[in-house]
Amino acid sequence: MNQPVLVLNANYEPLNVCTTRRAVGLMMTGKAELLLNGRGVIRTASSSFPRPSIVRLSYMVHRPRPRVKLTKREIFRRDNYTCQYCGKRTSQLTIDHVIPRHRGGEHTWENLVTACPACNRRKGGRTPEEAGMHLRRKPFEPTASAEYLFGRLLETHREWEDYIKGW
Repeated sequence: MNQPVLVLNANYEPLNVCTTRRAVGLMMTGKAELLLNGRGVIRTASSSFPRPSIVRLSYMVHRPRPRVKLTKREIFRRDNYTCQYCGKRTSQLTIDHVIPRHRGGEHTWENLVTACPACNRRKGGRTPEEAGMHLRRKPFEPTASAEYLFGRLLETHREWEDYIKGW
């Protein structure tokens, strides 16, 4: 009952991922309809219900465009787990402020990059230009597309691909 279910808006835009229990509840109250049942049925003493993989809301949910939260994990993901100064891929990455905080650098997407410990120590409290180092890619805020938000789940739920990649 805790398997993930993709929830689509009335216009088939991916909104969210919920549990099977929540999806069945939405279907029973008429708030959602079953689009894809690839997991069999749920049996109770008196009846059985399809076990959904994708449900579509029967009404349109208007919401602001989502933004990717600024977290350490998301910065690593954006930079592909690679040091932005030397290009080394390692499990020991750190977060570096391009313009150091003590010099007025902010804690924003455009000022944070991943760095290996050696490059982070070498740069120290200086800007990359002062340290003679160059960024491989300019830092940016990733767009919160459906593929970015739900892409990790596609590895285990291939049936969602048509609905996620289309947005």
